[in-house]
Amino acid sequence: MLTPLRWASALVLAALAVRGAVGAVRRYRSEGRSLPTRAAPSGPGRAYLGLLGVTLLNPTTVIYFAALVLGGRAADPVRPLEQGLFVAAAFLASASWQLLLAGGGALLGRALTGRRGRLATALVSSAVIAALAVRVLTGPA
Repeated sequence: MLTPLRWASALVLAALAVRGAVGAVRRYRSEGRSLPTRAAPSGPGRAYLGLLGVTLLNPTTVIYFAALVLGGRAADPVRPLEQGLFVAAAFLASASWQLLLAGGGALLGRALTGRRGRLATALVSSAVIAALAVRVLTGPA
């Protein structure tokens, strides 16, 4: 049952890695022929919303929080106030972490917006994605 899912996941990751690397090299080469233009980096707000969306779509995050909420029901009954506090604390913890990542990423992004910096980061990210594809295939059954 897991084998087809592993192969599908690995193929998607490999396709993303190849697409990212090829796109980065094409952008790098086309920028060398044209006048240098500086793309406006996305702000911390946009980066935060993007990370928040990815987090909400991440099945691992959804399963983890569902397990926490449902697992708590098996023990002693939890009062509604405690449940509300748990949800608020989980939200604040996630939001603060996402804000830190988005703000730090936006600052770091401003430092890496040069032509070579964009190429290097795109190629490194493609290599990481390709390594994850290999790990998906060779991981424990």
